[in-house]
Amino acid sequence: MTEITDFDALREAMAENSGQPEGPARNARAEELLTAAEKLGIPLAVIEALGHQLKVYNYSSEKGKMFVPFARLLRMWDERPEDFDEYETHSLHWVFKWVSAGMLDQPHIPLASIEQWLGEMEHRYRLAGHSERAVRSAEHSVAAHIGDVARAERAYAAWLAADRDAMADCHACELHGQGWWQAEQGRDAEALRLWRPVLEGEFTCAHEPHTAFASSLVPLLRLGRPDEARANHLRGFRLVRAMESMRGAYAEHVEFCALTGNEARGLELLAERPAYFTDDGHPQSRLDFLSVVALLMDRLTGLGLGERQVPGPAGREWTARELAAHARGEALALAARFDERNGTAYVSERARARMARQPLAERLPLGVRSVRPAPPPVPPAAPVRATGRSDLPALLAEARRLSDGLRPNAVEAWAAAAAAAEDAELDPRDRAEMADHEAMSLGPEGTGLFERAADLYAEAGDPGEALAARARGAYVRALAGDVDGAVAAVAGLYDEVLALYAAEGTGMRQTAAVVMSRARILTRRAHEGEDDGSALAEAEAAVREVLALVDGRTGKDVRLAARVAEAQAMLGELAGLAGDLRRAAELFARGAAAFVAAGLPWYAVEYEARLATLAHHLGDAAETERALRAALEHGGAHLEAPGRAQLHLQLAEVLGGRGDAVEAARHALEAAHWADEAGESATLGAWARQQLGGFLLRQGRWAEAAEVLESALPDVTAETHGDGAVVQTQWWLGDCLSELGEHRAAAERRLQAAEIARHWPEQHDHATLAHLAGESLGQAGLPVEADRAYARAGDLWRALGNTPGLIRALRARAWLALETEGGPAEARAMMAEAIRACETAREEAASEEETRQQLVAELGDTHRQFADLLTRSVPDGAEGPAVRAVFEEALSRLQRAAEMFASLGEGALHSRTGAELTAGWLEIELDRPAAARARARTVLSAYDGYDDGDDDNDADADAETEGEGRSTVRARRAEAEHMLRVASQD
Repeated sequence: MTEITDFDALREAMAENSGQPEGPARNARAEELLTAAEKLGIPLAVIEALGHQLKVYNYSSEKGKMFVPFARLLRMWDERPEDFDEYETHSLHWVFKWVSAGMLDQPHIPLASIEQWLGEMEHRYRLAGHSERAVRSAEHSVAAHIGDVARAERAYAAWLAADRDAMADCHACELHGQGWWQAEQGRDAEALRLWRPVLEGEFTCAHEPHTAFASSLVPLLRLGRPDEARANHLRGFRLVRAMESMRGAYAEHVEFCALTGNEARGLELLAERPAYFTDDGHPQSRLDFLSVVALLMDRLTGLGLGERQVPGPAGREWTARELAAHARGEALALAARFDERNGTAYVSERARARMARQPLAERLPLGVRSVRPAPPPVPPAAPVRATGRSDLPALLAEARRLSDGLRPNAVEAWAAAAAAAEDAELDPRDRAEMADHEAMSLGPEGTGLFERAADLYAEAGDPGEALAARARGAYVRALAGDVDGAVAAVAGLYDEVLALYAAEGTGMRQTAAVVMSRARILTRRAHEGEDDGSALAEAEAAVREVLALVDGRTGKDVRLAARVAEAQAMLGELAGLAGDLRRAAELFARGAAAFVAAGLPWYAVEYEARLATLAHHLGDAAETERALRAALEHGGAHLEAPGRAQLHLQLAEVLGGRGDAVEAARHALEAAHWADEAGESATLGAWARQQLGGFLLRQGRWAEAAEVLESALPDVTAETHGDGAVVQTQWWLGDCLSELGEHRAAAERRLQAAEIARHWPEQHDHATLAHLAGESLGQAGLPVEADRAYARAGDLWRALGNTPGLIRALRARAWLALETEGGPAEARAMMAEAIRACETAREEAASEEETRQQLVAELGDTHRQFADLLTRSVPDGAEGPAVRAVFEEALSRLQRAAEMFASLGEGALHSRTGAELTAGWLEIELDRPAAARARARTVLSAYDGYDDGDDDNDADADAETEGEGRSTVRARRAEAEHMLRVASQD
């Protein structure tokens, strides 16, 4: 570590330390710097080092340490105020607010001392001529903390009434504090109104909108605005994640998870910050944190997960139940200390109320991967024994009602009846139906039970239903792979049932069941031999036989209506096998509609989904969308999680394809949620999250998109999703990080994607990603690495014959050369190469007007940038013939640029006038005021007849595509008029 030997080195070291992450390491360095400052023998150096120490303590978990440096600063001020410069005088008064708030958060500091300090603050502010606004804000904090609502309201009103001056908190912090009070008083809508400018980024500071996002979560949930709450959680948590000092805001995000069915994510958040359980430098935020830990653990315990291992204080393993008790005890002990200091019970009451909060949403999907913890399996209950069979008739009646109406859960109802019956005496019919439905629930393993059911139906005197049960067993054999055996088995059953029906020995329902089973089996055989025309024909004839038997004779029998609907859909299936996709789509639609008409919409889901696939294949986006929406609507609560996830994801892709990113994002979010519920987080869920991230990115919701994409990335693999999906995820994430100013991370993502894309046959994506990586590396302050990425991109652009890409890469490298060993000479060489490449390509494209114009624009921009680079390569304050020569060369480049832009007409007007104005300022530097005035008049003349009125009244929707709009016109005219005045004075 470099030794501090002078004041400048101290200031540089403090500035460097300020940029380090919050935490003990930064605090320890501040303490070292204070020691170094004391050795310099300069009072102001010690003052600045104390101020630096106080600041880093305040923005850390060791807030309690800031009282010592502040007391020393105050003593130095009282003894020798002349040692303080203007900035340190301001800072000393500014941190009074930090200290007063800090005292309030430390229960060992007596309330009387805090009130005395408040009076001292008021006195010193008055002496310094400051408004009482900050004082009343501090008083409000004291009153609110102890629960004196009347005094808090008075102080709140006085706070708002006092003038804002240099001591008032920034707008963002003030609005957060005001909104917090409104929310505490149950005025959530008013709180959100106050927070709006902060949440929208109009006002920001070091800790805002971080805390406003966190504070808004519960009010938004209480107001029934879950979408905004979700967005604020994703955006806000990204801001507080790395900031050690924001334990209170972090706690609010954990609380949000506990109240929205996202307990698993809450556990992930706890695991990220183990020190938050024990850091005691700021008792108030520790109380907040422990309170929500207790809330989350109670929630888990209530879900039957009390014995689950959870992250907790270091040194031992914790179950949810154990941590709940520990956190509650610690929180209430802390609250009691505050109450003892305050002489009230208010802090404990608030803590207990917070720990007792009930969920505000059963489950609010977040988009990020977080599967709800499953409760432990419940041991099977002892069979319910029917006492005198009193409840069995009701169970049997309910089971028959559900099965006769083809209602969902009929199989479960029969299982309940069977469990209740156990050893009770039942007639053969009851036992037959129980066996029949149990067999249906077993799938391929149910063949033997179908035979048992058939025997019982026969014993009950229903030979038709016995044949139907055996036919169902034959179909199950086909599903298990024994299609030929199933065909042979059903053939005899078919003949028997037709003969029985002809002799009036059974009814339509039983006959239709056997005929439908035969049709299903033959359709299964057609699937296995898609090229066998005879199998298709035989299957179609079997399906049409179902229609011939039943259609028009269903009456009010739901089962028979279902046969007609299924037969229509099966004809669609066969048409699809035959290659007639339009006919298949028409028949699927007819079958789905028939199920809906029969009051069985949940059966329509499968066929609407198939119809959607066909419509998509046929290029009918509108029908695809309609069918997917219908499938979701018809399935309702009966849809199982995997199917629901698939339908939502397909619909998201369709909506995204037609440009509706907002609704597409909603469906992708649902898809991710249901994929997680289905246990498919790493497969279907990852794909849904990847799509959701893309849709959020298209809306400019960068932070949310980044959180979702980062969550998806570990599960998006080349093996499962294809390397194209991996590249796209990295690409989108890089774009988000770039927009968020996280340039180093953006570069990493773009380079990782480029490394995959470099192996693809088509290299355009590789070139684009390398170029974007260069941009990010340059913005991250890594010029050497950026130059390497741009060089890679340039080689690729050259190989692809993409001259604009090559030119831009060369220009970027030229600018970087000024920051690296290459220096001005290499920068010039790069710009010159860009110009040569552009001129060559322009000549080769002489017959292609659109390409030629694009290259002329690039050439003009390259000359303009070359001029800018030349002037910036001149050291500050340099003079003499050499400097004049550089300016002359730059002027020549600007002249060429203006000519290039002029040749492009109105479309390049603003580029042309920009070059003229830059040239005009160079003319002034070269002592040629007349030439400067001429250029200014040229610009003013170019805008003759242009309206530079208020942009807000511009009704022309194409204004921005025609140029930079009226604001640019105003700016250009103002600069030209200013140039005229300056040149005239010269």
